[in-house]
Amino acid sequence: MQLPVQSQSTLYAEPWEADAGPEDLVEIARAADRAGFAYIASCDHVAIPRRLADAMGTVWYDPVATLAFLAGVTERVRLLSHVAIVGLRHPLLTAKQYATLDHLAGGRLVLGVGAGHVREEFEVLGVDFERRGAVLDECVDALRAALGPDEFPAHHGKAYDFEDLGQRPRPAQARVPLWVGGSSPAAVRRAAVRGDGWLPQGDPRDRLPGQIARLRRLREEAGATDPFTVGAITEPLYVGEPAWDVGRRTLSGPPEALAESLRGYAAMGVDQIQVRFRSRGRAELIDQMGKFGERVAPLL
Repeated sequence: MQLPVQSQSTLYAEPWEADAGPEDLVEIARAADRAGFAYIASCDHVAIPRRLADAMGTVWYDPVATLAFLAGVTERVRLLSHVAIVGLRHPLLTAKQYATLDHLAGGRLVLGVGAGHVREEFEVLGVDFERRGAVLDECVDALRAALGPDEFPAHHGKAYDFEDLGQRPRPAQARVPLWVGGSSPAAVRRAAVRGDGWLPQGDPRDRLPGQIARLRRLREEAGATDPFTVGAITEPLYVGEPAWDVGRRTLSGPPEALAESLRGYAAMGVDQIQVRFRSRGRAELIDQMGKFGERVAPLL
């Protein structure tokens, strides 16, 4: 699941998150650990321009700091950047941060990357917004090298060129999973050809089969045979019968009904689902997470 509190876009943040903070994140991360969730995720934005602040908000925790903080209070759950806008930073800097995180967390990192969409964010950091797709392609290749087993990684590309520069600690994992986020044609191609997984952004159920078919076709054409993880973001969920208005798009009801609906994703070829629960406070969210882990997840 994507963590609440750490990003507060008006598109999905619950009202109670505005007054929440580190203690809430700790308890929610621990609840995810207990309930058997595969990962907890944190977003990435450096700065939000005033023209977008009403919709996006300006609360965006740094993902490296947030995931490292929560690594220290959890034991099992994996730590996903969903997604890191790696084109805003030199890949050696990104590698240093995330390799250290993976080392400290005992090999629990999943590095999710994306192209980004906020022009001003790129411009203020001196990065070419128009070339962000091409830069991300090269960043993925550079990060493959920089997060690999070699103490002195090498990469020679158009935007980045490095060798004979050592970085330790190395990641605890022999291969850090690199998932590509986005649903544009370019993002799907990037995921298929360069990634270990795909993180769609906003694809409704009826669009997913076509996207997954294209992923498979592109991977076959590229001769890609390594394991690949297809993801999906589900509708908002509420386990049980809500006593308040959870919105018409929310899936609610008994565990068996929720599980039956969510199994539809597996039938499409989805490997992992990212879930979000409607809630009026931390206690209700943690209760929902526990019920999902205990009563719904075993049926999937």
